[in-house]
Amino acid sequence: MFMATAKTFATKQTVSSFLDTIADERKRNDSFKLVEIMTEVSGWPAVMWGPAIVGFGSYHYKYESGHEGDAPMIGFSPRKAALTLYLANDFPKRDVYLEQLGKHSTSKACIYIKTLSDIHLPVLEKMIGAAVKHSKKKKPQFKS
Repeated sequence: MFMATAKTFATKQTVSSFLDTIADERKRNDSFKLVEIMTEVSGWPAVMWGPAIVGFGSYHYKYESGHEGDAPMIGFSPRKAALTLYLANDFPKRDVYLEQLGKHSTSKACIYIKTLSDIHLPVLEKMIGAAVKHSKKKKPQFKS
């Protein structure tokens, strides 16, 4: 049986060396600020996952198909179109926080922000805290 290889995994690249390559100064500064906020709220250091995701904490997953791997508990990626936040999509009060967050868009699993100046940072901090707390309870494979 063919097993897919995980595309996202922790790497040895430093977060600062990755963020320093961001040409857009505003996005680079926002990314460094997100590292500061996510580290402070989660208590976990920033680690590069794959070539473009800054992750915090980790857990091990295994699907019924047999595919398994590790993933960050929370994270973000400074994509061209927006800062993409990866937080649990089912933590308590997620919708309430999103209503208070400011200018953003969402998909099922991601929150997209053009710039941190468009949002209320205290609400983002509450969201990150709620997502971390929820994920620690929900994911028994929590590692760090």
